[in-house]
Amino acid sequence: MVRGAVRDGCRGEERTMASGRSRGERGAVRIDPRLLIGVLLVASSTAGVWFLVSGLDDAREVYVARDTLTPGTRIDEGDLATESVRLGASAAHYLAPGDLGDDGLVVVRTVRAGELVPAAAIDDSDSTGLASVVVPSRGPLPADVDRGSMVDVWTASERERGVFDPPAVLVPGAEVAGVIASDGMVASEGVSVELLVPREKVAALLQALSAGDAIDLVPARTAGGQ
Repeated sequence: MVRGAVRDGCRGEERTMASGRSRGERGAVRIDPRLLIGVLLVASSTAGVWFLVSGLDDAREVYVARDTLTPGTRIDEGDLATESVRLGASAAHYLAPGDLGDDGLVVVRTVRAGELVPAAAIDDSDSTGLASVVVPSRGPLPADVDRGSMVDVWTASERERGVFDPPAVLVPGAEVAGVIASDGMVASEGVSVELLVPREKVAALLQALSAGDAIDLVPARTAGGQ
């Protein structure tokens, strides 16, 4: 009887241990390795895309002209705006914040309003060889004559009162630095035009102005124009 009791006790203990293992197995969380692999693949793909986009985002701050900038004009930060653009290796060819210095720089080539400012269009000093001369207009200006546009300066000498010699071009391709409206006059009349004229032409133009010659500004024909 003692042996039977021992056998029964052992069997009960085995059943208890088996029942415990069964409950433990049911309570354990099994993770499919394929799920882990999928999660790792998605995470690595997301990280790769992020690094790729970050590498392509090479935008830099560069200067943009607020208004048309004409040769001989000294500019500072107040004349420019900044814009973030993607230029790649070309970014070095454009003016960026920090390039102006304390005294500003001088424009040596026209930059239109809204355009990026090329580094080649500015210099430390005025090397354009141009002088500014204000010329009064005899009548309304053509609609396309404005700051930054090019005009030919035609003059005709007055031989006697009301009689003029045939007109001729005195200054070809002068650039308009600004249009100055006279106070109290109609906007389309009584205007003066500030022209950028080669220094070797300044004396002739001033002489024509002082002599009272007829002076007209005609839009210059651009390359390829008719």
